[in-house]
Amino acid sequence: MPDLYVSWPEYHETIEQLALKVYESQWQFNQIVCLAKGGLRVGDILARLFDQPLAVLSTASYGGPNNQIRGSVTFSQDLSKTTANLGSHVLLVDDLVDSGHTLKRSISWLQTKYGFYVDEIRTAVLWYKDCSIIKPDYYVSYLPDDPWIHQPFEKYEQTTPAEFFASLKTSSN
Repeated sequence: MPDLYVSWPEYHETIEQLALKVYESQWQFNQIVCLAKGGLRVGDILARLFDQPLAVLSTASYGGPNNQIRGSVTFSQDLSKTTANLGSHVLLVDDLVDSGHTLKRSISWLQTKYGFYVDEIRTAVLWYKDCSIIKPDYYVSYLPDDPWIHQPFEKYEQTTPAEFFASLKTSSN
């Protein structure tokens, strides 16, 4: 399958479609945890729409040129959250599930660190690739192949600050 290129309008529409799937399920959750970096925008919009607290779990599994080399999963020491405790029904969100290792290990991480508080965790992503070892509870697009998904914010990872700001000056003239 060729690479998938996503524009800003398509990206936001996909987040809204994911929100609709969660809403239509009628599942009642009281906490959203997003996986940063990719799940930040998804988690932010869902937290605003459903009026639920947002916690952030920073993870990293890609690096190298253009952040396209998969490596081992690294987790932050703890969640960044604004509530004293984690909610009992957690919606864990990310932009996509590729191999599935990050999503699966994130569930284990949450259960290990916060299992006393958590009764149920469900997962939500924009894109679900067939090669994943885990199937998310909610997703918008199922991808039977393994395309690289080019998201609109990648341009910030593929340029230096000097190049980016020089292009801003050029386009504003």
